[in-house]
Amino acid sequence: ERLLLLFKNIFNLKDLERENNALRHQLQKDRPFLGKSASIRSLQGLIRKVAPTLSSVLITGENGTGKELVAQSLHRLSPRYGMPFVEVNCAAIPEELIESELFGHEKGAFTGAVQLRRGKFDLAHGGTLFLDEIGDMSLKTQAKILRILQEQKFERVGGTQTMGVDVRVVAATNKDLRFEIEQGNFREDLFYRLNVISFVVPPLRDRGEDIALLANHFLEFATQMYGKELRKFSDQAYEVLQQYSWPGNVRELKNLMERVVILSPDLENGWISHTELLGHFQEESFVMLMQERLEKEKADPQKLDLQNLRNARQEFEKKFIVKTLEQYAGNISKAAQVLGVERSHLHRKMKSFGIE
Repeated sequence: ERLLLLFKNIFNLKDLERENNALRHQLQKDRPFLGKSASIRSLQGLIRKVAPTLSSVLITGENGTGKELVAQSLHRLSPRYGMPFVEVNCAAIPEELIESELFGHEKGAFTGAVQLRRGKFDLAHGGTLFLDEIGDMSLKTQAKILRILQEQKFERVGGTQTMGVDVRVVAATNKDLRFEIEQGNFREDLFYRLNVISFVVPPLRDRGEDIALLANHFLEFATQMYGKELRKFSDQAYEVLQQYSWPGNVRELKNLMERVVILSPDLENGWISHTELLGHFQEESFVMLMQERLEKEKADPQKLDLQNLRNARQEFEKKFIVKTLEQYAGNISKAAQVLGVERSHLHRKMKSFGIE
């Protein structure tokens, strides 16, 4: 009877693990890596190309750009998708606990280790291990990570048994690791072991085409989460979003949309005005600047239009397209390839700009 109960508990545990994995994968599906800008389409293409391989990947980019989503996309499109995707924030774990967190520990290995604990490498066996903010990892731990990557073996803290592991490592950092190597803070051999394939996630300020798309996505997500009616941005509100520099990147945009949904009153007209939107920005200097511009627009709309960032960007884009077309003797297919856009997209741009 005890043996039957033991097996019943084992099967129940396995069912819970499968359910956990299924829910985790569903959450990953609900968090797409959105974007239509040339840089994001290029990154999406690189993800599709690298995902089926076994290569280690190093993802770099500013905080809040979506490095974690890139790692999840790599796992989701890889043959390891049915296996665990385990995340470790290297910056959030105290130095004295990082080895136990990564490699696990034996019972009695240190004070408080009352039972055996599996580490992240063990839990990610057969799947993908995402080491976020790896630039904050100590040199001592870096040496052990390097050994695992080279030998696919490790020992738990306080243990003597060498264990084999099959894990694909994807690392990310917001630091310049080459500079950290010069400063003696990061191992050069580990850098080259991780940097088999390099991904650079662009900041949101360089993805102007994606701001409206992402804002609408996060707005819709937040309205569903809090049971509110979906509203739309006015044209001037979109202009405000385009003018901001987004130092916190996509994460800051997502947080702003959540504040808008939670704190804004339910208006009958269903629109979010630029004035209402500005009330949710936390950078006072930007709010004051935009309010001043809007006042100038009321006084002299034509004068402000000449200074408008969107118009300036469109004028530059038009000249750049014309110059590229002239360079390739009007060959639209070649120009589209050089510009990094689809041929149909270039056609639409030419039509909108009145380019013959």
